[in-house]
Amino acid sequence: MTRVGICRTRPTYDGLEAPFGPGAPHPELRGLLGESAGLGTPNHVYAAARAALLGLGLDTGRFGSGEWNPLGDLVARGGRVVLKPNFIRHWNPAALGSMASVITHGGLIRALADYAFLAVGRSGSVCIAEAPQHDCDFQRIRELAGLSELSDFYANECGLEFTVLDLRREAVCYRDGTIVERRALPGDPEGYRLVDLAGHSAFAESGLDPRRFRGADYDPEPTAQHHLDGRNEYLLSETVLGADLVVNLPKLKTHKKTGITLALKNVVGINGDKNLLPHHCVGSESEGGDEYPGRSPIDRLRSAASEVARRLLARGVATGLVRAVRRLESATRGDDFIRSGNWYRNRTTWRMCLDLNRCLYYSDAKGDQFDAQAPVRRVLSVADGIIAGEGQGPLAPRDRPLGAVLAALDPVALDLVAIRLMGFDERKIPMVWEAMRDGGLRVTAVRRPEDVELCAVSADTFEARAETLDACRAAQAFEAHSGWRGHVEYRAA
Repeated sequence: MTRVGICRTRPTYDGLEAPFGPGAPHPELRGLLGESAGLGTPNHVYAAARAALLGLGLDTGRFGSGEWNPLGDLVARGGRVVLKPNFIRHWNPAALGSMASVITHGGLIRALADYAFLAVGRSGSVCIAEAPQHDCDFQRIRELAGLSELSDFYANECGLEFTVLDLRREAVCYRDGTIVERRALPGDPEGYRLVDLAGHSAFAESGLDPRRFRGADYDPEPTAQHHLDGRNEYLLSETVLGADLVVNLPKLKTHKKTGITLALKNVVGINGDKNLLPHHCVGSESEGGDEYPGRSPIDRLRSAASEVARRLLARGVATGLVRAVRRLESATRGDDFIRSGNWYRNRTTWRMCLDLNRCLYYSDAKGDQFDAQAPVRRVLSVADGIIAGEGQGPLAPRDRPLGAVLAALDPVALDLVAIRLMGFDERKIPMVWEAMRDGGLRVTAVRRPEDVELCAVSADTFEARAETLDACRAAQAFEAHSGWRGHVEYRAA
């Protein structure tokens, strides 16, 4: 059985302020934080993270003592830990949404950073690293998540260095859905590695034509070229691949291309070039694509026009014309029609996500250990579901108060529990269902939902009890993204 720890708490971040102290004198923190261990306002998010780690079964014998070290069996003293949050974008345009449902909250980051420092000690290192969407204002993200206050706290109060890295090599500015400005970024100070999964890729023998792949930027050639002739290449962060432990901190919410974004999907942010990531295949299904359903003339025309626009914009011409056309389209069609693979029949993005997980777990210093019998680094996933996101995720979700923190060493197990909490059906989410079927992926021991055991721990008493997957299913399902609505919800037989 594969265990997932879960803690349910108040579904709010109200009252929490950076640097998000634990709010209680937890005995294991005194050696790390000294007298400041109990300072700060009450912090139910910190307590929920602590409870979820206990529910996962980490160092349970010493819980409640000053010796409890939940990450100690995952990373050695002097090791390197990377925290990987979801910092996709710095604003939420949804009328009933806020940033609480878009990015990982700083309160959860603080809890896992404390336990990471506790494990590696002063001779180790802990950093936070993320490659958000390329139009994200990372300075604004730092403010929203309280990252500067966190870094200052560790430096001034603990004598520890907490580094924050933006892994992108480029940032852009959009107007009317069109890039109007590009700016080079320093990126990962340790550089990047081109990793070729080749035949170990989820795209191998998929029948998808790499020449139809489309990525995050206008020029489709890099997306196709890195996946042609048996290659399946990704440009990954050396800081992440140099870690002994990666703590994956996804935000629990819906997603336009994969249905949900949780532990498996959050790994997308370890890459340094989003245009090497296939997001959809151009054209309708009848043409070998997954861009849109059916054979609607207007969708076919839009697809053809988009291809022309890509070529023009890649050359830096016709920007004004394309912006005008997109304004007209938005005014006449709205924003909810299916385009760019934003629907339940997307066959591309889930494969890319599984590939990146394979790279994270199995790419060693040479990048050639995909046949290894065991992962070359540990990955702990802790999901932020205090305020979850429903509807038009991941960029414009509506806030869904949930009050849950999940912890797992198996990303598929965590995603399965979260899917049940959302009232969705895992059989209708290829990213998770195919990961369970793919024995070659080996990032999961889960082959069926019955392989997952759930341990719920109270954040008040820290008492544990077993819980079933069926029992945690939401009474009212999350609203799915419009391209998935009616196709992902669980319906009893």
